[in-house]
Amino acid sequence: VQLVESGGGVVQPGGSLRLSCAASGFTFSNYVMSWHRQAPGKGRELVAFISNGGGNTNYADSVKGRFTIFRDNAKNTVYLQMNRLEPEDTAVYYCKAERFAFNVWGQGTQVTVSS
Repeated sequence: VQLVESGGGVVQPGGSLRLSCAASGFTFSNYVMSWHRQAPGKGRELVAFISNGGGNTNYADSVKGRFTIFRDNAKNTVYLQMNRLEPEDTAVYYCKAERFAFNVWGQGTQVTVSS
């Protein structure tokens, strides 16, 4: 059972990045997927989640209108499209898979927004 994030990096304010999270070892389409982030010195916070079928999504107020979560169940991958990035978005981003009491986390990918 594994989640592997990719797509992080350094970007200027106002720029865009797309994060990917590739899943293996479980039936991806049965799981709710979410993205979380943790900035230096702060706790981990939920950024966005998407239902197992992809029909329902929800976002933190701080990213609404800028970030989009979507998934491709045929590719066992969930994505986070991040537009109009701000310095406050700097954090390690983690994906998470959940189904009932079971959950698994990825190792995280660093996103740095800086001029």
